[in-house]
Amino acid sequence: MKVIHALLCGGSALMLAPASAATPLPTATPEAQGFAVDRLERLHGAMRDAVSKGQVGGALTLLARHGRVVEARSYGEAAPGRPMTRDAIFRIYSMTKPVTGVAMMILFEEGKWKLDDPVAKYIPEFKDIAVATGIDAQGRAVTEPARHAPTMRELMSHTGGFGYGFTQEAGDKLLVASGAREALGLPDMIARMAKVPLLYQPGTRWQYSMSVDVQGYLVEKLSGMPFGRFLEQRIFAPLRMADTGFTVPTAKAGRLAAVYHNDATGALLPGAPPGRALPDATQPPSFESGGGGLFSTLDDYARFAQMLASKGVLDGARILAPATVELMGTNVVPPAVLGDPDNQFYRIFSRHIGFGLDLQLVMDARAAGRLEGAGTMSWEGAAGTWFWVDPANDVVFVGMVQNFARAGPAGFDPITRPLVYQALVEPAK
Repeated sequence: MKVIHALLCGGSALMLAPASAATPLPTATPEAQGFAVDRLERLHGAMRDAVSKGQVGGALTLLARHGRVVEARSYGEAAPGRPMTRDAIFRIYSMTKPVTGVAMMILFEEGKWKLDDPVAKYIPEFKDIAVATGIDAQGRAVTEPARHAPTMRELMSHTGGFGYGFTQEAGDKLLVASGAREALGLPDMIARMAKVPLLYQPGTRWQYSMSVDVQGYLVEKLSGMPFGRFLEQRIFAPLRMADTGFTVPTAKAGRLAAVYHNDATGALLPGAPPGRALPDATQPPSFESGGGGLFSTLDDYARFAQMLASKGVLDGARILAPATVELMGTNVVPPAVLGDPDNQFYRIFSRHIGFGLDLQLVMDARAAGRLEGAGTMSWEGAAGTWFWVDPANDVVFVGMVQNFARAGPAGFDPITRPLVYQALVEPAK
């Protein structure tokens, strides 16, 4: 078994089409797309080390340029005793958020809503929502009026005042107590959230939040169809994302990648960390979470990312107009918020790195000390999945792992991004 594990850690090229119904992007050699093969080995070395050191059980990476896959690589195991294969299915958690954002922008293009509309225009339950300033001795919220109603722009940029229950602030404690995160359906989630005051005055902070779950409800309400069905009909089917959805069919369950976490000693252990539930992937969720509910594969998500890189279209399927993708990739967070270190949560924001509509955004890469192109859009998932789209260099990267300890600053995005760009020796003309 040690010999087999060592071979799996070495990294395997997976340029052939996967066995599933997924439709991979076309391929090209690294040299033809401007990458130095010897320099890309630094990327592979980092991923092999991650497996051999027990940081993850296995991984998949895909690098594409000009719409063609330069390479797709496999490392380690998808589950104990099962080699990682390209058709493995992953819990992508918050990488659901950009998909929800695209769904919202489809409806934006249809004139169903505007960026500076108050959220309460479409969700009356949020009318006259207040801001929490504390909790009294009886456990009741102490509030003050909101200086302005949260807008759709703020909802899509995590600046509207909503919480996620991750902090010890009054609003977050009340959100947890409301049971909104365990709601039975999106209408129930909204009803519970409407009873909870905001964490802060809208527009004054960036705080990761359930606002994208609220967007899922809006997609459902504005389109007149269930959220998951809208995603299937308007995004997944046109883009031929055959293995993406809120459940994993029983026939595909054997392809599901195992989830891990690291304990206090750094040891790799199976399952979610203590206190975090891991729902049955084959059963419908309690509600279809626009903020973190999707399952997907390397090739499916690469097709979604390539659609963004190709300005809203892929293989003749037009999802968004070029200007709409540009709008998603334009910073909407006020400069004062970006420059305040107390409001950064776990992301690194600055006047050079901001946030668009459901996507993090690099505005000035060189000023930020980074190698990617200006306008690079990205996000990650709680179990360590990550991706970015670089319109300036026409580069797409998708990485898939399943370890809750490998997200955010401890994740692979800050490691792999410079390793990709040090190998890009022919920049875009």
